[in-house]
Amino acid sequence: MPPSSAQVTAAEISRIAGVTRATVSNWRRRYEDFPDPSGGTESSPLYDLEAVRAWLASRGHASAATPSEELRTALRLRAQSGGGTPEGLLLLVLAAAGRSAQELTAATRSPDAELAARAQRDAASASGAVPAAEAVRFQADDAAVLRALYTCVRDEGGQAALGVLAERELEDSAASGTYRTPAPLADLLVRLVPGSPARVLDPACGSGTLLAAAARRGARELYGQDALDVQARRSAVSLMLTAPDAAVTVRAADSLRADAFPGLAVDAVLCNPPYGVRDWGHDELAYDPRWAYGVPARAESELAWVQHALAHLAPGGHAVLLLPPATAGRASGRRVRAELVRSGALRAVVALPVGASAPLHIGLQVWVLRRPEPGGPERRSVLFVDTAADPATAAGRGGTAVTARTRGGSRSASLDWERITARALDAWRAFTESPDTFEGEPGVARAVGVVDLLDDVVDLTPARLVRASRAEVDPAELSAEVDAARRDLVRASKALARTAGDESWSAAGATAREWRTATASDLARGGALTLLRTQPDSARTRARTADCGSGGGAGTAARAVLTSSDIATGSGPTGDPVGPYDDTAPVVAVGDVLVRAVASADGPMVRVAGGDDAGALLGHHVHLFRPDPARLDAWFLAGFLGAEENIAGASTGSTILTVSPGRLRVPLLPLEEQRRYGEAFRHVHELRAQARRATRLAEDTARLLAGGLTGGQLLPSREGAETGGRGGDPPGRARPDTGTTLVGPSRQADRLGPPADGGVGTSRKESGDPVEHR
Repeated sequence: MPPSSAQVTAAEISRIAGVTRATVSNWRRRYEDFPDPSGGTESSPLYDLEAVRAWLASRGHASAATPSEELRTALRLRAQSGGGTPEGLLLLVLAAAGRSAQELTAATRSPDAELAARAQRDAASASGAVPAAEAVRFQADDAAVLRALYTCVRDEGGQAALGVLAERELEDSAASGTYRTPAPLADLLVRLVPGSPARVLDPACGSGTLLAAAARRGARELYGQDALDVQARRSAVSLMLTAPDAAVTVRAADSLRADAFPGLAVDAVLCNPPYGVRDWGHDELAYDPRWAYGVPARAESELAWVQHALAHLAPGGHAVLLLPPATAGRASGRRVRAELVRSGALRAVVALPVGASAPLHIGLQVWVLRRPEPGGPERRSVLFVDTAADPATAAGRGGTAVTARTRGGSRSASLDWERITARALDAWRAFTESPDTFEGEPGVARAVGVVDLLDDVVDLTPARLVRASRAEVDPAELSAEVDAARRDLVRASKALARTAGDESWSAAGATAREWRTATASDLARGGALTLLRTQPDSARTRARTADCGSGGGAGTAARAVLTSSDIATGSGPTGDPVGPYDDTAPVVAVGDVLVRAVASADGPMVRVAGGDDAGALLGHHVHLFRPDPARLDAWFLAGFLGAEENIAGASTGSTILTVSPGRLRVPLLPLEEQRRYGEAFRHVHELRAQARRATRLAEDTARLLAGGLTGGQLLPSREGAETGGRGGDPPGRARPDTGTTLVGPSRQADRLGPPADGGVGTSRKESGDPVEHR
């Protein structure tokens, strides 16, 4: 057979035929007429695409690949044959999106030469809209890609085709470090701009997410610039598809070194600039007129972007930038920060929880700036908001905080964006309405005077400045909050003691009991249980949910997702339905047994779904075991599936241990005996849950006590001082639960000197009597 220019792997054959790779391997063994490899290696063979398609057709297997997957395969095959990916395809997407379905169908049925000529005319008609676009040249050899592109635009829309093209071009250009700004974060940044700005600029526009968010809120002139040609072209086409009524202008160049819009003054600048770039042009731009607030240091590229944004604002216009937290406190940026504060240009700094956007391991900050107006009012304070200080913002619907995870493990934080947005916007709107009378919210939002900020470091970190406002908490309110927390802790401690004291088991005797077991796979084959797992995030599942947005189908968009982290922390379903969730996605039911797919000592491995879990979508890295209640007790199953030795025996890997669900073993016992074990395992679960609750309440109570003592709202009493310094048990008159008496001082108390008797921390009112809150 002569060498073919179109060769596919076994994985691609499986996608074309809509089967698993194991099925393709089975075909190779069972059918002698299956096409022989035409290239590749013995371990990774390649097959002639046309021969494979002919074989599939002879067996009645029509192509099951989605249009976007067909386009992805066509692009790879064209690159494999040395054709490359013409940038004119981006222009063709834009032109094709304006054609009717009938016109696109007619194009796909044209002969190769006629199709190439038609596509060349279509692309040329849109050439003026895309930056850095070269002359378009299509040939008959491009017919497969052109047909796939027209079909993809017709069936899935221009954005789907654009995503495939940009994905390929970003790979070819080796452009790393390019991330999309999450949609809820982009919406927050736009909403921090007061009013409805008509002209908006993003000098590091990437894929155009921020400008698209601005268009949705009424912007009619969109200006973008990006250093990567592929990003600029993608942004231009995407914005024209998203906002067809807006005037879109996008340029490809480095905004700091080669500003494409000199002299442009807009109503708002939105930007998520690159972080930590040392080679940003410090030397050649030393005398640039944009540095009105001071020349940024070499390590302060972010402050160069801040001043670039301010330089493009009309007087009174606002700029909102997403920046790393180091920008707020690095010593090298102190002078520029001081001038931004002194001039009134900096209006607010909002701290976001960890995981809000890439890089996911740090908590980013949103800076809101306003270009001062000549003769405008004096700005005497800056707003600071710490949304990360609120545990509920980094938690899901269950109210338990979720730890941020790394991208590599697909364990990014699940955030309550509705709460984050409300916290930030409520504080910002109240501050803009009356900056001088803004009261803020202790521990969350505070307006700090300019004079107080202009110290030796000019540290603008919200967490530090918001914490300083604890002194404004009313002592009586904090004391009442501490008492309520202590009562909850006492109740939780008593519940834990009762649970721990309940003996629901007995010794087995002289020897341990031995089991006759079966694997979960055996039980599934016998119908005793069903094994389910969410399908991986493949190209096909991404395409299938493209028409329904990032949240999947209408039936999944409103559902929460039960994640592996939820099982570990004991929280309710906290995940968002992003990724390959459609109407066929597994849904959790009461009595399902859920097992984390990655073994670790971080929390429980297993959970029995209750009423709060019912209806949630099954998260990635979670295995679902659905037992037949007539044959298996759910709690019995969960107890043995989660046993340490069972998990260890069914796990593979070195650094990351992946649980193979079918290898987990379960004892074969009568149902009545299973139920006895199930009750014992349910008791163990309750013990673990009560211990977690008591630990959390103890931490909360200790945090409130420590914060009140250091903030001056709570003072130790004489009883606490007397009993705290003695060894042994405290006297009976001390509080049995804390050993101290908490004293809430008056506003004047923290200005008084030490007590007359030399004791520590017993403040008195003017009458001389301590004020005790019991």
